[in-house]
Amino acid sequence: MQKMAKDQTRRLRPIQLQADQDALTAIQNLGDYQPANPAYKAEKLGTALSSMQSAQQAEVNAANALAAARDSAVAAEWGFHNAMLGVKEQVVAQYGNDSDAVQSLGLMKKSERKSPARRAQTTKA
Repeated sequence: MQKMAKDQTRRLRPIQLQADQDALTAIQNLGDYQPANPAYKAEKLGTALSSMQSAQQAEVNAANALAAARDSAVAAEWGFHNAMLGVKEQVVAQYGNDSDAVQSLGLMKKSERKSPARRAQTTKA
C-alpha cells in the first residue's frame, strides 16, 4: 500500500502523471470496483483528473499571458530608452556639448573629459 507523498509542493514528473492516468483508465474498466472509502470512487477520480487538467490549462494560459506582457514591457522600455537617446542628442544640438543642460541629463561636458594621454613607448633591447 502506497502512502501519501510528504512533499506535495513539488511538481510531479510527467511519467508519474501518465501512470496515474493509465491507472484511472484501468479502474474505470473494472465493472465491480467498489472502494471502502467513497473518496476513491471512479467518479471522484474522474473529477480530480478534470480538475488537474483545468489547472494545467490555466497555468499554460497564464504563462502565455506573462510572456506577452514581458514582450510588451521590453518593447516599451526600448521605446522609452530610444526616445531618451534622441532627447540627449537634441539637447547637445540646442545647448552645445559643454553646457550645463548636457550635464543635467547625466552626460559629461566636453571640457570635463580627459584628453587622451600618450603612452610611453618602451624600447626593445
